[in-house]
Amino acid sequence: MKKHLLVVTTCLCMLYAHILQAQSQRISGSISDGDSGKPLAGVSVSVKGKNTGTVTNADGVFELKTAIPATLLISFVGYARQQINVSSTENIQISLIPSIEELNQVVVSASRVEENILRSPVSIEKMDARAIQQSPSANYYDGLVNMKSLDMVTSSLTYKQINTRGFNTTGNSRFLQLVDGVDNQPSGLGFAMGNLFGPHDIDVESAELIPGAASALYGPIAFNGMLNTRTKNPFEYQGLSAQTKFGVNHIGDGTGMGAKPLYDLAVRYAKAFNNKFAFKVNASYLKGTDWYANDYTDIDPNTPAANRGPNNPGKNALNIYGDEVAQTIPDIGRVSRTGYEEKDLATYGVYSLKLNGALHYRITDKLEAIYQGNFNQGTAQYTGSNRFVINDFKFIQHKLELKGSNFYVRAYSNKELSTNSYNTRALGQHINRTWVKDLNGVTVTPDKADAVWFERYIAAYNGTIAGVTNHDHTSARSFADQGRILPGSSEFESAKDRLIQTRGLAGAGILSQCSLRHIEGMYDFSSVLRFINLQVGGNYRKYYLDTGGTLFDDKDKDLTNQEYGVFAQASKALLKDKLKITLSGRYDKNENFDGRFTPRASAVFSPTENHHFRASYQTGFRNPTIGDQYIKLNVGPIIILGGAPVNSQGLNAYENSVTIASFGAFASAFGEDMAQGTPFPQAVANNKNKLVKSNVPYIKSEKVKSYEIGYKGLIAKKLIFDVNYYYSEYTDFMINTVVARAKSDILLGDGSVNPAAAAELLGADRQLFQLYTNAADKVSIQGVSAGLTYSLPKNYKLGVNATWIDFNMREADQNNIPAFNTPKWKTNVMFGNARLTDKIGFNLAWHWQQRFDWYGTFTEMAPGRVRGYSLLDAQVSYRIPSLKTIVKLGGSNITNKYIVQAYGSPAVGGLYYISLNFDQLFR
Repeated sequence: MKKHLLVVTTCLCMLYAHILQAQSQRISGSISDGDSGKPLAGVSVSVKGKNTGTVTNADGVFELKTAIPATLLISFVGYARQQINVSSTENIQISLIPSIEELNQVVVSASRVEENILRSPVSIEKMDARAIQQSPSANYYDGLVNMKSLDMVTSSLTYKQINTRGFNTTGNSRFLQLVDGVDNQPSGLGFAMGNLFGPHDIDVESAELIPGAASALYGPIAFNGMLNTRTKNPFEYQGLSAQTKFGVNHIGDGTGMGAKPLYDLAVRYAKAFNNKFAFKVNASYLKGTDWYANDYTDIDPNTPAANRGPNNPGKNALNIYGDEVAQTIPDIGRVSRTGYEEKDLATYGVYSLKLNGALHYRITDKLEAIYQGNFNQGTAQYTGSNRFVINDFKFIQHKLELKGSNFYVRAYSNKELSTNSYNTRALGQHINRTWVKDLNGVTVTPDKADAVWFERYIAAYNGTIAGVTNHDHTSARSFADQGRILPGSSEFESAKDRLIQTRGLAGAGILSQCSLRHIEGMYDFSSVLRFINLQVGGNYRKYYLDTGGTLFDDKDKDLTNQEYGVFAQASKALLKDKLKITLSGRYDKNENFDGRFTPRASAVFSPTENHHFRASYQTGFRNPTIGDQYIKLNVGPIIILGGAPVNSQGLNAYENSVTIASFGAFASAFGEDMAQGTPFPQAVANNKNKLVKSNVPYIKSEKVKSYEIGYKGLIAKKLIFDVNYYYSEYTDFMINTVVARAKSDILLGDGSVNPAAAAELLGADRQLFQLYTNAADKVSIQGVSAGLTYSLPKNYKLGVNATWIDFNMREADQNNIPAFNTPKWKTNVMFGNARLTDKIGFNLAWHWQQRFDWYGTFTEMAPGRVRGYSLLDAQVSYRIPSLKTIVKLGGSNITNKYIVQAYGSPAVGGLYYISLNFDQLFR
């Protein structure tokens, strides 16, 4: 027995030693350019099916440890991908052949697994590291505008918002933005702040864009599409990188305040040890002067268009705040208060600070643990229902991830700290209430200031004030404005600072310390099943609301919201890999709404290696944002009430109210009866049947169904052509509606209107509510996007794309549909040569879009024309190999034509820059 045991033990020890030896085999080699023979630095070398990988050093040499035999995957932007089978430890010499970049691009966002971009089942665009480096735009995020289907609007120098396929807004809660798999939205805002809190160019590896619904794999936020940005892995991108950029804007902006400087500094360092542990750190700081919102067009809706203008006593200028407070005075007409220009209220000195660190540990060659932390702080202006200053806003993220070759588990948290942000329009209105004096020269309290100001105006206009010309609006305004504190004065700055720190209805300050926690995972069963590719995953998320009662009903409360989702995706290759069928489905459940199932089906037919036809059916949905669900804000005459059932408990707003239209008809008819001497009870009885009980449902999800066909292929080995057509149907859009609630039941037992309730609606017991709900109206859109990339001789490259989109209102009520806010036509042209010589490269990008009308809550949904415009960006780069540095001279909107991308937002002019980009590996 002992003999047998000794034999078994010896065999096990030999086997274990063999395993250890297999695990410790060292593979090394060098990689060079197949044309020039020069070594290539920064080439990615990874082991197929494992997490093991490295990059070539400055001499093109690599080294790693793995079990042999093994298959190495070799990839580098601009070169054909290679698979190298390794069966020994002999030094490997590899030559990479330059190729059309799009042929070798691999994407992960379309199906959550790696696949060639040509065989993606849905439309997808990609910007890789080389495209980012060569972009003439001020940063990679600005350069996204050159992608097909994408729309971009500018609220601030540091905040731009993106969207695809219609229904664009300046705060887009219908579009998902991920960075390394982490949702980049501050939970209190309910949308991502562009790249204010995203990675700096120096750490971005790629950005993938899916236009259109992606809810079947990514959940409710990906209603209109998603952007997935991936940062550089410290194992694959090692060494020191730094960027110094100096720029200038506001040249010739017409304000007389002169050009303004811009600084953008960034540094990145990454290091790997023995292919087991790696880390990276990033730090960047941008500082500049924001674009000015200085459109003083009179948009007063109560003044006939022909009478609007600078001499209108009731003027409501677009970017002047405080003049929204107005009255129609008998025998005088429409009069508004004197407002303050945005430049005197806003914070135009903007900045963006980004700190990032990550630790990667490879537990085995198939298992990797990652921790990542991000700290962001910045200032930007945001055009919403008002112009807001997102001031010194902090956004903190932590991520833990365990990643295998066929699975991952990821947990992260987002925390926002907004203590200095404020509402610019409210600030102007409140400052106007700090200095008004009555006719005896005594300063009145803010609650009486507006009424007293109009009393002074009326008295002066009617000639009851000695020394003031009567029936003269200019003189009346001057008298009413006596004591007005002026911008730049100590009194003005003191009032401004105090009101910014005053939150709620008495001030302009905004407090938000909301957060979210999220965990998700996915397992790829493909290697186990073999006959079919199958991925299964899910996620759980919980929101924590904390606005101190200034926005939500969360003061001294633990107000939370939770949701979860699960998905599965199966795909199968048929007809000798010429046909790929993919079926996906996802189920999501939020605690306040019914569960939703969103399926997706797609097929890709590839008759040859270079031609690929695709068709897909997709569904999507969007849950109401946290604000849509939980806002509870009493603004005096009306309570703004979010649509989650728990949010309105005890208020009876949804259950016991009348429509505002019927209340208006009832009140008008009642008033006429009373004017004719009808007693109060009888006047109520005569007209109560004009009241209509409201039937407002609680809020629920928006829905979309989309059909798409497309083609992507290589023609004559030089031209890549991509075209798609889509048709989408939308329903259940979220809207606001106003109702009037009484304390007594609106209806009696027999269904007739209760006279007691009708009487209450005419008095102090009436309460108006603005409710969040949905409209059943259906609308549709259709569109075509097409693009080509042509590789010309001598390294020249031409890219052209165009997008057409059409919006069909059908029979829908325009008031029930969100604004489309999208040009019918837009196009982009890119032309460049990264290697004009060994040291010089250049790139041009031209963007054009057609005019359209912009509707937004900033102007109470009154349309404002966004004129058609074109933008030209350009850059010239010069390589200095001895310093491992690229000098880049460029500019965005170099023709310096000031353009507006969203009505009420600032005019954007040229930004010109020079940058020094150092890379230790000089990729």
